[in-house]
Amino acid sequence: MNLGVWLHRQAQVNGEKPALFLGQELVASYGTFHDRTARLAGWLNARGIGPGDHVAIFMKNCPEYLIVLYGIWYAGAAAVPINAKLHGREVAWILSNSGATKIFTTDGLTQSVRDEAPDIHCIEAGSGEFEEALQTKPVAAPYAAAPGDLAWLFYTSGTTGKPKGVMITHRMLMGMALTYLNDVDGVSPEDQALYAAPMSHGAGLYNLMHVLKGAAHVCPVSGGFDEGEIFDLAEHFGRVHMFCAPTMITRMTSVARQTGRTGRGLRTIVYGGGPMYVADIVDAVEHFGPVFVQIYGQGECPMAITALSRHDVTDRDHPRWRDRLASVGRAQSGVEVQIGTADGAALPVGETGEIMVRGDIVMPGYWQNPEANAKTLIDGWLMTGDLGVMDAEGYLTLQDRSKDVIITGGSNVYPREVEEVLLEHPQVAEVSVIGRPHADWGEEVVAFVVGDASDKDLNDLCNAQIARFKRPKAYFRVPELPKNNYGKVLKTELRSRFS
Repeated sequence: MNLGVWLHRQAQVNGEKPALFLGQELVASYGTFHDRTARLAGWLNARGIGPGDHVAIFMKNCPEYLIVLYGIWYAGAAAVPINAKLHGREVAWILSNSGATKIFTTDGLTQSVRDEAPDIHCIEAGSGEFEEALQTKPVAAPYAAAPGDLAWLFYTSGTTGKPKGVMITHRMLMGMALTYLNDVDGVSPEDQALYAAPMSHGAGLYNLMHVLKGAAHVCPVSGGFDEGEIFDLAEHFGRVHMFCAPTMITRMTSVARQTGRTGRGLRTIVYGGGPMYVADIVDAVEHFGPVFVQIYGQGECPMAITALSRHDVTDRDHPRWRDRLASVGRAQSGVEVQIGTADGAALPVGETGEIMVRGDIVMPGYWQNPEANAKTLIDGWLMTGDLGVMDAEGYLTLQDRSKDVIITGGSNVYPREVEEVLLEHPQVAEVSVIGRPHADWGEEVVAFVVGDASDKDLNDLCNAQIARFKRPKAYFRVPELPKNNYGKVLKTELRSRFS
């Protein structure tokens, strides 16, 4: 089924209900949202775009983003969302690899596409051509897509090498949305989805369950993440859901404490996309209250591997609450999760290995990349490349990416374990632990620290909690950690300093 059907159904019965906002300004009701979407689809169809075609979206967060996304689906094509922070050359590579023939942009991004990919048809939101498209004769209904048809071609963040195109089908996204409602959070027509993280990524995927339920969609006027703006919009609308990377939550907590903001109006903050350290989420819950839910997923199984419930994030009475809070929760309803060896053999409870996922929400493969498919999909299981351990109750704790494990003197050190300890120090704001080449031990543990804690204090903290071989042998103070466009720390960049 084409996911655009959910929008069409809302327009049929709730056409007057507010749908799209730019800040506090109403831009479109559900009826208008559907009408503009259907007209854009008619415009695409009239220019030969339909089933089997790919259309790129290189836009900052704005209401038009959703009109373009659903317009592509109504037309029967697949969307190729591209992070608005990418360089024009990176965008050109994705356009070439995906085979997209048209790209929708926003002001400030158009020229970089025209400079680096002059042959592609570029349509800027708000331009005369875009407005002309919205006046085209509308399609009668969304194209009747099959469940296995491609809906979203997601390009991985590419921290090493070129990004890979993850094929995400309508069936996968439907499973993700329905599983969300069962395992992550309920959605009501009175809610609002606030898009402060890039809509090209997980935040954008989460539009689906809000369209399904007829909730409102709010794009900040800034087009991105601004703590004060988020607090203002939450207070105005009153029932705000948003997706955040962990680094966004730590920033919101810091700003809220400095400015006296309480986060009133924030109903749910779903976090994921990177490591959330126990000290940081404890701090956030103490300030904002029980508004947090954690998810763990990958583009290859979008947002839907495990979930840590609102109760588990908030509970401080369970004897193992800290262990649970350090986990990423239990398997979501739409998938099976197990821990295995590199060749896919299952491991017993309590042993560390590669996290494996199977189910209808797992991708069919990477776009035109059979070599990567052979390494990643084994006997129906997605080999995530993440290392973890599962306890007897089914709680999964991430250790690290397999490539990030430090092997020193024949012993494995999981950087996250060391990072969790170092972050307990009140003068450590951020930290990243990596392995540095060592002539005798192969690697030695070192830490990049944002903060003023002394080496002695950090050593004492580690000596009290972890084995001495895991303790960093050197600390490097940095003003900030290098991150990619999704807020993930670039450990490859840190390692390059010792090349």
